[in-house]
Amino acid sequence: MDGRIILSEKGFELTLERLAQQLIEDFDTFENVCMIGIQESGVFLAEQLYNRIKVSNPNSLPLFGKLDITFYRDDYRQSEKPLKASVTEITFLVDKKIVILVDDVLYTGRTVHAAISALQDFGRPAEVKMLSLVDRRFNRHFPIFADYKGIVVDSRGETYVKVNWKENNKGEILLHSHKNKLK
Repeated sequence: MDGRIILSEKGFELTLERLAQQLIEDFDTFENVCMIGIQESGVFLAEQLYNRIKVSNPNSLPLFGKLDITFYRDDYRQSEKPLKASVTEITFLVDKKIVILVDDVLYTGRTVHAAISALQDFGRPAEVKMLSLVDRRFNRHFPIFADYKGIVVDSRGETYVKVNWKENNKGEILLHSHKNKLK
């Protein structure tokens, strides 16, 4: 696999566990809390965290949903090929709830901006928090930050961060040069 490993399987596992435990500490009862994964890679991360919370705290879980942002993105009309939207599965209103948006990599903030716009179709949350496995601090286009972050990657220019999920929900995080960007 091309790219430099910046978080190996063991570190990856520990990071997921730490993020789940942070949520349990902050929201002991998860009353009025919902966790919403941003399609597609944020959903997989959110499911991993939800399952860890369920093991540690089975009597109190957040509501869980999946959010597609395809047509809320500011660049969706610029695509050269037809867009494939994913399914949004939110069976509850977010009115007066704390929403934890989950995505694998926070970079420019455009994905989160689109997610917040899409989220408004489901009500007015009391608060929106962001959880990201990787926080790429540089090159933000919007004043958006991660309330919960697994690791911080400070890279500029021609680099790309890839979360590589493997069998048995294990994974690693890779740093690629732009010319080797994975699809």
